[in-house]
Amino acid sequence: MEDEGFEKRDFTDLADVYVINTCSVTDNADKECRQLVRRIQRKAPESFVVITGCYAQLKPTEIATIPGVDLVLGAAEKFNIAQHIGNLAKTNDAAKICSCDIEEVTGFNASFSQNDRTRTFLKVQDGCDYNCSFCTIPMARGKSRSDSIENVLAHARRLSADGVKEIVLTGVNLGDFGKGPDGNKKHEENFTDLVKALDTVEGIARYRISSIEPNLLTNELIEWVANSDQFMPHFHIPLQSGSNEILALMRRRYRRELYAERVALIKKLMPHAAIGVDVIVGFPGETDTHFQETFDFLHSLDISYLHVFTYSERDHTKALEIKPIVPISVRNERNKILRNLSYMKHQYFTKQHEGEERKVLFESFNKNGVMEGYTDNYIRVSTAYREDWANQVVNYSV
Repeated sequence: MEDEGFEKRDFTDLADVYVINTCSVTDNADKECRQLVRRIQRKAPESFVVITGCYAQLKPTEIATIPGVDLVLGAAEKFNIAQHIGNLAKTNDAAKICSCDIEEVTGFNASFSQNDRTRTFLKVQDGCDYNCSFCTIPMARGKSRSDSIENVLAHARRLSADGVKEIVLTGVNLGDFGKGPDGNKKHEENFTDLVKALDTVEGIARYRISSIEPNLLTNELIEWVANSDQFMPHFHIPLQSGSNEILALMRRRYRRELYAERVALIKKLMPHAAIGVDVIVGFPGETDTHFQETFDFLHSLDISYLHVFTYSERDHTKALEIKPIVPISVRNERNKILRNLSYMKHQYFTKQHEGEERKVLFESFNKNGVMEGYTDNYIRVSTAYREDWANQVVNYSV
């Protein structure tokens, strides 16, 4: 949009156009979108409001009825946003919808964040061919498809030239990297090949793997990271449930035994590694016994932190057919229990490395005389601001 002559403003400032990029993983994301539109209406009623992202792809007609929304862009059209805004006129009519069936969404659009020289997020994969019973992402993002290794390397070199020190590799199903941009089921390349190739790019001090399914996290990949100077000892591995019965209902592609094997290998080769875990509580059919299985399993694993999600019903998912439904109050209580477990796990992990000298990439932002950064194994540290440490990897006593 800046290439088209637009000037970026902070979302809290007055602007001619507001773009809300929506999620739809949880019901809360839908509500938040509506709240943001109301805020814009109160502050800048003459401005254009554009909604895009997963919620826009899944429920464009519903969004179009929200007062104040002018344009709804689906998964394919969001990349043509500047062109659409140029042809838009502010009216009191219903919002214009530019969308298509998700089956028609093909091709891969590369993207990376450019605001921070310290760390950038580089998208290398999009879409998902899995059909987990709780998830709407395949309906919102389309088939699994990827950039080429050659293109990813070119982006990494450009980011290196811009002074970026750390790249976080992202995707909807990152470990499924390698399927062509036309959604071809055949893997033309694979994620391990990509990781090995990125290790050769000069100037990038660090890479992180944002999130990877346990069944796609191979022993070869773990061993490569263990021996790499550039790839950080930090994994985020979705679990969702520690009960095999619930995993089956969720249509996950692994069992808890495989998950435990992956964690054990990581810790054997990298005892200092950080391991984050996604888990869902209150899935339909989850009894007290199932939840206790999950709690005990997580308690037994040598992990560093949890991201805990409370199950919320999503339209057109298979999970809606599963009974019995877990009451909201029970879901919330289970969430609280696992968040407490996460706190204890993180405290224990951090305590293990107290006093160690580790490599920290400090951010350039000066927060009232304080600067912050992350160790290689994802422990956040803060210290008095030093300009010569900004955007640099420094040996630092945690």
